[in-house]
Amino acid sequence: MTVLFSPLTLRGTTLRNRIAMAPMCQYSAGPDGLPTEWHRVHLGSRAVGGVGLVISEATAVVPEGRISPRDTGLWSDAHVDAWRPVTAFVAEAGALPAVQLAHAGFKASTYWPWSPVAGGVPDDDGGWTPVGPGEVPFLPTYRTPAALDVAGINRVVEAFALAASRALAAGFGAIEVHAAHGYLLHEFLSPITNHRTDGYGGDRAGRSRLVLEVTRAVRAAVGDDVPVLVRISATDWVPGGWTVPDSVALAGELAAAGADLIDCSSGGAAPNAEVPVKPGYQVPAAAEIRRTTGVPTGAVGLITEPDHAAAIVADGEADLVLLGRELLRDPYWPRRAAATLGVRLDPPAQYRRAW
Repeated sequence: MTVLFSPLTLRGTTLRNRIAMAPMCQYSAGPDGLPTEWHRVHLGSRAVGGVGLVISEATAVVPEGRISPRDTGLWSDAHVDAWRPVTAFVAEAGALPAVQLAHAGFKASTYWPWSPVAGGVPDDDGGWTPVGPGEVPFLPTYRTPAALDVAGINRVVEAFALAASRALAAGFGAIEVHAAHGYLLHEFLSPITNHRTDGYGGDRAGRSRLVLEVTRAVRAAVGDDVPVLVRISATDWVPGGWTVPDSVALAGELAAAGADLIDCSSGGAAPNAEVPVKPGYQVPAAAEIRRTTGVPTGAVGLITEPDHAAAIVADGEADLVLLGRELLRDPYWPRRAAATLGVRLDPPAQYRRAW
């Protein structure tokens, strides 16, 4: 069971354990998507808490790729400078800082969760016209997207590559490509959101084209030694949508394109999806991908108990366990888990008097 605290090597990088902080939007960026002191404290405290990998929130590769006007970005050198204190603190605390590069697609230009208003943000309140595979909004209250043409798709691929290069300059040691939760790359993957008839639509190969092009571009931008993860929604949870067998096929293609680990989440493309939420409800998808393809996977979703997390890794269902809301509740979950599992996890020097 102590394999949860064993190292994991991806490419030329070794994580100190198999526990990762999942990306979670904070909606707390400054003007123009710049991270703030909130991000340094928020991400840094989880590194102090003992996770091996800290993944930033969905960080937009272009301004119009933000979920809300309060999301972080990496589309300029100003973002590089703003992220450096964050990554430096995370690395100093012993965790690997990673960035989730994202484009929100037709879910962009929306208000943050605690805003007094909901839905799409109008231009006069700092919003913009989102883009997507077509011109149908995610919800009636969201803004109507403009359909990307091939030139626009090429600009998206280039933006991911440029953001990946900036991420290295900012001190990030790994990249996660966000292709889940109904955002742009997932919108192209899913048959319920992609009704294109060109080379980026139609069958699974056409719908997978964009995420594979992005993954290859990111790999080329960061070189051979930097880990590249891809977060997918392994199933849409609706009839006629993206399925786990689709994800198994895609995982092998992503590995060939340069991905080192598939981070297995689910849902997000269909507002009417009925998701059977329970502890570890997404673990079977991670296990199926790993078992069928041999590609390393990460498991996420209602993993809260140390014994459960340890069993997922020990039983070979996933190589990495990602915690989201549980780390919001308890930034020191890895230290508590280590004590529960009988593993010695040395505290920072500043905290030794408490151990």
